[in-house]
Order: sequence, then structure tokens, then C-alpha cells
Amino acid sequence: MTALDARPDTRANLRFPDAFRWGTATAAYQIEGAAAEDGRTPSIWDTFSRVPGKVRNGDTGDIAADHYHRMREDVALMSRLGITDYRFSIAWPRVQPTGRGPAVQKGLDFYRRLVDELLTAGIRPVATLYHWDLPQELEDAGGWPQRETARRFAEYAGIMASALGDRVATWTTLNEPWCAAFLGYGSGVHAPGRTSALASLRAAHHFNLAHGWAAQVLHAALPGSAEVSLTLNLHAVRPHSDAAADIDAARRIDAVGNRVFLDPVFHGRLPEDLLTDTASVTDWSFVQDGDLEVASTPIDSLGINYYSPTVVAAGSCEGPSPWAGAEEHVQFLPAPGPRTAMDWPVDADGLYELLARLRDDLPGVPLVITENGAAYDDYADPSGEVHDPERVAYLRAHLTAVHRAIEDGADVRGYFLWSLLDNFEWAYGYSKRFGIVHVDFATQRRTFKDSARWYADVIARGGLSA
Repeated sequence: MTALDARPDTRANLRFPDAFRWGTATAAYQIEGAAAEDGRTPSIWDTFSRVPGKVRNGDTGDIAADHYHRMREDVALMSRLGITDYRFSIAWPRVQPTGRGPAVQKGLDFYRRLVDELLTAGIRPVATLYHWDLPQELEDAGGWPQRETARRFAEYAGIMASALGDRVATWTTLNEPWCAAFLGYGSGVHAPGRTSALASLRAAHHFNLAHGWAAQVLHAALPGSAEVSLTLNLHAVRPHSDAAADIDAARRIDAVGNRVFLDPVFHGRLPEDLLTDTASVTDWSFVQDGDLEVASTPIDSLGINYYSPTVVAAGSCEGPSPWAGAEEHVQFLPAPGPRTAMDWPVDADGLYELLARLRDDLPGVPLVITENGAAYDDYADPSGEVHDPERVAYLRAHLTAVHRAIEDGADVRGYFLWSLLDNFEWAYGYSKRFGIVHVDFATQRRTFKDSARWYADVIARGGLSA
């Protein structure tokens, strides 16, 4: 029985393990708003969104979904859905505005209230320390291409462990460092908008270092109680054909898209082929003795964000690229099949492929789907209802893929649907809707979409019905 007052048949065709965690996910800059309240200072996304042409329609996260003021309402929505876990991110410039020194208590108090509200509702808080909102002052000092930023991140992790460690058991250090490094510093389509292959590779290394230092801080501050994780948006890379050149194109993208993080974090090394592929960009001399040992600090689980596969062939791409030189040998091709409103292909097999690969490559590492979902052109009809059958079909297919992977031996512990709310979708502004809760941004009215009711039923059943 869900708090939506449904009484579903508990029999399901595809039942998940009894301890499986059912959640939703959000990110601070995308939903909080209150961008200049209670001591918060600009992040790189506040700055980037004000650069003409960088964000569709000139949208900013100044108000977003106004979650800062509507937090209790939003937790009540989660409770009605019956979710067991909520994955949220902490806005670094809200709690440590310059990225240095003492915390702002009003910022910490907001997250204390959020966590307390979740616990009162019986929802397990899962905190992400970094979801792309670097304090602008740290970017002005060089940002993630500079080693000092990783040191500052470790200090910030300690602040949050002290503030919330008694109530938050699960901590994710970084969300999608690939996007932050390669879209932010390589192609420039994300904040801070730089276009340097060298800067993107330096940033990737310093994200690995920051993750390792933060993991050490969390384990030391919360011995025996902190579950430490990292969330990666791993690429399900497929060669267009069996031709050797296409297979090599896939290898190149796997190196700079996946193994640039997986190898340091889980094996304490950099991929040899990555070093060779990027030799024209850098000699990697910014990697210091001991860095890879820090990066491989043991963690308790790996989060996976998946939306669609990547199909590549031999060739080349033009223009600013996030691939640090690999694009000189690779072209990206559209995958077949239906598309979401993001023009991303719908292909749940890609998620299964990733989970099967990680089962084989990282035995003993628990896995969690920390983001999965789809944007469609949702709208409220004259009766106020929001019907989104495409999203329901997308979610059903991907949860079926997760179940198949579990049956085939993948240790998948949970699933976090992206996203709870329609929100600020980065460079797309408010033009794309990923939420299972519709937000009227003019009034901030929240409305359950059909997908929300469907997900509540899945949670209550513990699996998928026919």
C-alpha cells in the first residue's frame, strides 16, 4: 500500500530483492532557487547561465523549483510516493561560499532541516557533495584544473561530515565528474564554459584526487557508519561495425569516457592507452606520486547514471569537443529507435550491458542506479492531469533491464529515478522536463504525472507487474 492510497496486488511478474532501495534524485542548483539568500554566493552555474547564449532562453537557477522554500511540501510528495531513499545534492556555495574557511550556519541549517524532515517521513537521506556547483571564487582561482580545488573539496567534505554525519549514512562524493570535467572544461557547453583539452584532463585527474581525499575524510570522521560512494555517468559505447577501425574508435571513447575514472578509482592506475591517445595534449606530469593511491581509497558502492548508449565509428568530429583529442579519430552516430525530448535514443539494453560489464570487471563492488529517466514534452491538460505514457514505457524497460542484470548476477542494490521534479535542466534551461512531478514554474504548483503514480505502484509491489 502506498501513501497515494493505492492497494496494489503484491504479486509481481518481476520482483526485486526485499532490501532493494527505491528512490528519486535531484540536484541543488536544479531545484533549490534562493540563489542569493542566507549567505549563498554564486557558483559557476550562476555565472555561466548569465552569459548570453549559454543557456536556452537565458534561464537561470535563481528560482528553479523553489525547493529551498518548499522543502517540506516536496518531502511530503516523496512520502506519498512511498520512496525509501532520496538522493539530493548539497550546494557547496550555500554552506561554504568562498570554498574556503568556516561554514555558513544558515546554509547548514537548511540541510539539517531537510534531513530531519526526511527521517521523520521514514525516508533515508543520500547526500551528494558535488553536483557541479563549484563556488565561483574557486573557479576564479583556477577551478578543477588546479590541484588546490581538490584540497578545498576535502575540507568541504569534512564540514558536511561534521554537520550531518549523525543523520546521513550514505555519502556520494561526486556526481558525473566526466560531465563536469569534459563538458565544463573541454567542449564548454557546461559551466564554467572553457574549451581546453588539457584543462579537461587536468580536471578529470583532480576530480579523482578530490574523490579519494573526500572518501578518506568521510571514513575518518564517520568510522564504521559512513557508506561512501561515487557516481559516474558511464558510457555504454558500441562500435558501429565489426571493422577494426570502428572497434578502435570505441576503445578510445571507453578510455576517455569510462576508464579515465574507473581505473584510478578501482585499480590505482591510469589506462596505458589513454596516456598514448592523449600524448599530443599532455604528458600527465600533473599526476604526482601517491595521487593514484589516494584516488583508489576503498569505497562502499558505485553509482551509475544511465540514459542512452553511444555509437561510434572511425572518422573525425569538428568543433570544440569533450573528448580530449579522441574525436580526431572518432565520429558519433545516432543509435536507432525512438527518441526522448532530448533527442536521446531509448535503449534499455545499454543499461544491462553496463551492469553486466561492471559485474565482471568489478566483482564485489555493490552497484546502485543513481540516475535513470527521460525528458518528454509534458503538459497539464484542461483537467489538470499530466499524462506521460512514453516516460512510463521508458522506466518500465529500464527497470526490466535492471532486474535482468540482477538475475544474471549483478549486485544492484537500488534505483533512483531522475527526477522527482521538473527542474532547471542545465544548458536547456526550463525547456526540458525530466520530473515525475510536473512543476508549473509560474506558480510552482506541483502535480503528480501518471509516471509518479506508476512508480508508486512499482515501489509498493516491490517490482513490475504484467
